[in-house]
Amino acid sequence: MEYSGPTDLYIGGEWTAAKSNGTIATEDPATESTYATVQKAGADDVDDAVAAAAEAAARDGEWRTIDPEERRAKLHAMADAIEEMKDEIALVESHDNGKTPFEAKLEVGMVVDTFRYYAGWTEKDGGSEIPVSDSRLNYTKRDPVGVTAHIAPWNFPFQLAGRGVAPALATGNTVVLKPSSMTPLSALYYAKAAEEAGLPDGVLNVIPGSGATAGSALASHDDVDHVTFTGSTGVGKTIQRDAADAVADVTLELGGKGPAVVFPDADLEAAARGVQYGIFMNAGQMCWANSRLVVHEDVHDELVDSLTSIAENIPLGSGIDDDGQMGPVVSEAHQQDILDYIETGKEEGATVAAGGGVPDDTDTGHFVEPTVFTNVTNDMTIAREEIFGPVLSVIEVSSEEEALEVANDSPFGLTACVWTNDLSRAHTFSDRLDYGMVMVNETPNTWPQTPFGGTKASGHGRAQGEQAIESYTEVKNVHINLE
Repeated sequence: MEYSGPTDLYIGGEWTAAKSNGTIATEDPATESTYATVQKAGADDVDDAVAAAAEAAARDGEWRTIDPEERRAKLHAMADAIEEMKDEIALVESHDNGKTPFEAKLEVGMVVDTFRYYAGWTEKDGGSEIPVSDSRLNYTKRDPVGVTAHIAPWNFPFQLAGRGVAPALATGNTVVLKPSSMTPLSALYYAKAAEEAGLPDGVLNVIPGSGATAGSALASHDDVDHVTFTGSTGVGKTIQRDAADAVADVTLELGGKGPAVVFPDADLEAAARGVQYGIFMNAGQMCWANSRLVVHEDVHDELVDSLTSIAENIPLGSGIDDDGQMGPVVSEAHQQDILDYIETGKEEGATVAAGGGVPDDTDTGHFVEPTVFTNVTNDMTIAREEIFGPVLSVIEVSSEEEALEVANDSPFGLTACVWTNDLSRAHTFSDRLDYGMVMVNETPNTWPQTPFGGTKASGHGRAQGEQAIESYTEVKNVHINLE
């Protein structure tokens, strides 16, 4: 499939070339060939996009003053437009990112559901009355923060952008979206959907560009009121420092090193399926991947045997190969990073039980074999650092207390999974885990209505759910003396 979608920047309701005439060539990770070339925003283009968003966010502007019912209709119209383009977007995502068609279609479907969910919030974002003394009326209301910047990652380019864009629009804000320079294409379809839905000019702007130039200029812009970033912890710290100069609020969803804790009473067949999904989906390029398996010694060998067999039999395929269950990683550089981590694991004494390299039968594409390490200790590099690839580190424990200690001994705190058939343990162990999200007898899973975010080096703030509404609004307190 040749790319025939949008390639220009979308600023103030118009498709436009970058002022510098710079471009970004995107690569298909499965074929290693150029898939598309898009305009590359610079600092001047960021200024234009923020200015357009600021004008559209004016207190007396159309988007700020629109009736809630009409704003709801606009978000539903965007969902309709995305749903109409879903097959095209999924195919573009597969070529641009390398993920399988199955994974890409899940991503687009989640965005449709997210826009419909937040369309319902346009009429529910209210305040409350606060009882105070004597003849006084005191109440709160929620106002939009204004211009919101969204710096989206490359691993789920469409979905992770949409989960911020939808609540920001639902609460009356305007948006400047900068997708990753490695996977910029699907974000441009938000602009197409905005046009189809009839959003006022400037309400949504899309500017592909580099993180160092466009991302930094956007995060530090004086007229940006809120920054949403998903990506690595290192870059997240830089984003937070940049935003501090403008005193802008920041939502950060950063790295992870999630444990899957398996107890002897667990359904081991279900646990094996869940763990493999949690580490090998999207070629392991997930912040909430279960990259550490913390398993009790009584079931260690049986579970490792199952996972090794699964890993060795996962069909690899290109982003448009319907037979492939795991695609390539996003780039040659990232492939090499993962392979370097695998070599480090071997050097530090871990044992490769499955995978551990590049598939012998692939001549092209940035593929990495689904890899399982055993004999891992929690102080090893592969157990401490986020690899962001299809690499599972198995850590054997002998007790529940040891399992808890290992699970919590991490700089990250995004997602943990617990596998047990003991209901009491499920509750008590979940309560003691230092993670923003805990799944019991479930692979990492989420919905538009559930909050998403972590603790420690995994960031702060929450995407999705009612909590995202709070991120994109400011509470105003009104006090009236009635005498």
